[in-house]
Amino acid sequence: MTANGAPPVFITRTAVSRIGKVANGMRKSVFVTGATNGTGYAIAERFAKEGYDVFIGSRRGEDAAAAAEKLATSYGIFAKGYETKVFDEQNVKAIFADIRANGYLLDALVLNAANLGIGQISLDVDIKDFMAVYETNIGWNFLMSREAARQMKEKGKGAIVFITSNSALRVTENRCAYCSSKSAILAMSKSFAVDWGKYGIRSNCVLPGMIKTERWQNNINNTKYCLPNYTPICDIAEFEDIANAAWYLGSDQSRNTTGAELVVDGGMLAQLTPNINRKLWEE
Repeated sequence: MTANGAPPVFITRTAVSRIGKVANGMRKSVFVTGATNGTGYAIAERFAKEGYDVFIGSRRGEDAAAAAEKLATSYGIFAKGYETKVFDEQNVKAIFADIRANGYLLDALVLNAANLGIGQISLDVDIKDFMAVYETNIGWNFLMSREAARQMKEKGKGAIVFITSNSALRVTENRCAYCSSKSAILAMSKSFAVDWGKYGIRSNCVLPGMIKTERWQNNINNTKYCLPNYTPICDIAEFEDIANAAWYLGSDQSRNTTGAELVVDGGMLAQLTPNINRKLWEE
């Protein structure tokens, strides 16, 4: 924390060279949370490819700095990383004050960071652990959305995109806090769409299913049985598939879409029960 209470700010060399060239928010900008790797980084990169200047949030400020440096170097954009603190209103306010100080009013906010609440057995979970999931997935996302919306209101338009989950609509075992919080995000997004639509602000959700991480691919049972049994198209999402959905909802490509959910799960939700007799190859 700096002397004036602001969060640590990590500025790339490229970003420093561009300060002063930004004309009062005329360049388009996006803030992506949880964007140092995986899905979040792919989302940030997708916007960078379209010429957006990118702000990255992470609990690890050094990782945010490295991701911002990589984007700035690769795409010649202004990129900046911030250390984010969950459910810390002063941290959130200071981040958005710094964004404004650099001449920006956000065009888009993509909320990718989440508390996964793994292994929380509902009969045994401590209430503090349960509520910690809600502090991140609901409370902190609300604070981030509200501060972004205040800037977007000044600008007269903006887009908020929540990366939630198909678990918001069909739950998995021992994930009560996670699944219920993801479901609550759907209602919160709709509330923002209704409350802030008059200011030109749109709010939508992306609902991924399984995503092709390295760990997932290394499990042969996932590839042989889970993939064909649960996804009608026998495929699961790459990071870029989620990034493309976030780009669509976060850009003017979807200017007449708000309060909506875009499912990117290979058809998992469309299929009532797993097709247990189907596999990609025979024994």
